[in-house]
Amino acid sequence: METNDLYPVHVLDEEECWDLLISSSFGRLALSIAGEPDIYPVNFVAADRRLVFRTAEGTKLLELTVNNKVAFETDGIGRDEAWSVVARGRARVLEHQADIDAADQLPLRPLVPTLKYIYVEIVPETVSGRRFTLGPEPERY
Repeated sequence: METNDLYPVHVLDEEECWDLLISSSFGRLALSIAGEPDIYPVNFVAADRRLVFRTAEGTKLLELTVNNKVAFETDGIGRDEAWSVVARGRARVLEHQADIDAADQLPLRPLVPTLKYIYVEIVPETVSGRRFTLGPEPERY
């Protein structure tokens, strides 16, 4: 179904979702520990059907090692159109040197001038997304 005035919301297929993930570099990581949700902004790279980001020791790293089931969302908004993609899966800290060396070759640098030596990989079990046509609210009455 095409996005238009009659259908302003278009459900994206898996390939469209991955194309948008690959084109994006900033998103939000959602975690939950003991029923308490947290959301962290991260810059990332999508490659080989996985998402990779760098982090340092801290709350985010602790939380994802306690509960590795995560959700990740990235989106974009323009003048006439917006989109959102959500990936759900499992996160793991890269520990094998070969994995770290491969991740180090990705175009992934911290946005903030900090040292982040720990690579985290999310392997999505599902990806879903929507594209929205923007415009004025239709007549309500």
